[in-house]
Amino acid sequence: MVTLLKLGGSLITDKKQRSTLRPEILEQLAKEIRFALDEQPDLQLVIGHGSGSFGHFEANEHNTIKGVSTKAQWHGFASVNRIAAELNFHVASAFADKGIPIFRVQPSASAIAREGMIQTMEIQPIIRAVDNGLIPLVYGDVAFDDILSGTIVSTETVFRYLTSKLPVRRILLLGEVDGVYDNHGDVIPQITPKNFEEIQLALKGSDGVDVTGGMLTKVQDMLQLARQAPYPDVFILNGKIKNRVADALLGNDVLATHISR
Repeated sequence: MVTLLKLGGSLITDKKQRSTLRPEILEQLAKEIRFALDEQPDLQLVIGHGSGSFGHFEANEHNTIKGVSTKAQWHGFASVNRIAAELNFHVASAFADKGIPIFRVQPSASAIAREGMIQTMEIQPIIRAVDNGLIPLVYGDVAFDDILSGTIVSTETVFRYLTSKLPVRRILLLGEVDGVYDNHGDVIPQITPKNFEEIQLALKGSDGVDVTGGMLTKVQDMLQLARQAPYPDVFILNGKIKNRVADALLGNDVLATHISR
């Protein structure tokens, strides 16, 4: 069974400074992933990362997610593609330095989307990489789109597609928070369809909009994903806390929000 591990863009980059890595965070994550692989050699892992201060600045300038039509927008599309791959190279290099057998996978090279949702993407190289003990590294990228001509596909969108094609057991989403917080600032340990309505109220302000910087949308998306075969367990956890990633990869109990069906 496969574990999908996402490194949030706000975790591995400084989102306030254009194209700025957090090398100390990358090094810590690489060490913990290497430790988990040494402890559990049969761990099957696919890693993805957000674009952070690399792709987001560029994508926002060109509004790429809304679609592409003009020459300037297509040039912007290509620019987002280039800078997203640049961050991917930095992440791959940091992990390779710790002996992690990274296999870089560029989503835009084969993904075709429809209104931002991936319809087709070449999956065989990822399957063969995993079968041979390599760790595919995917990322948020641009994609050609049947409706929008071109758009952005997030790492979560790529994970959604992979989950429909691979025997995914767990999805670990790493950020800078310990999980999903309730109204009192405490981590909500478990989210399921049964308690989601209550959780939804906690994540909305008095005006009915998401006051958590997109956490509500993330929870909705992950709950939907958890309810679809192969019914993965999703965990939202803090990637900055030492040893938490290693413990989560090894199946140990950690402070996190667990989303399941």
